[in-house]
Amino acid sequence: MPAPAPGDGADGGGAAHHDVEGPALLGVGRIVKPHGLRGDVIVSLTTNRHERVAVGSVLYADDGRAFEVARSSAHRGRWIVTFAGVDGIDAAEALRDTPLSAPPLEDPDALWVHDLIGSVVEDVAGNELGRVRSVEANPASDLLVLEGGGLIPLRFVTGSVPGSRVTVDVPDGLLDLP
Repeated sequence: MPAPAPGDGADGGGAAHHDVEGPALLGVGRIVKPHGLRGDVIVSLTTNRHERVAVGSVLYADDGRAFEVARSSAHRGRWIVTFAGVDGIDAAEALRDTPLSAPPLEDPDALWVHDLIGSVVEDVAGNELGRVRSVEANPASDLLVLEGGGLIPLRFVTGSVPGSRVTVDVPDGLLDLP
């Protein structure tokens, strides 16, 4: 199974939160600053799922305001985004540092951080190893952080039942390390 999309939870920015008449929203990025005079903004994503800024997608501010993407293009590791109805630099400036959220994506082949949090972790023999407290971003492999403090790289995940159970195949002694 592939690792979760960073920021669709892995960096801590993707924790599930409020409803906007539907499923819980996940943190996916933030508006950094205006770009130019016409109302474009720079968006920094905390996810590798670029469809979050695809034309027609809708992102939400914490106060429930919805922003529909009218145009976007990659720019130096971030995105230049035009939101429908955001016209002019003053409107764009008012959005500076606005966190952005979106509903979970449907992708049966992906592990999602919001589905891992709270799940029971068991090894391939069925022994319970703990419960997932969080997922920590790590360059080599994101880590399942267990309630007892254990760390398990996601590369050892062999299966999961979303929101319930995660099965791992860890090397002997991994959880014995201080």
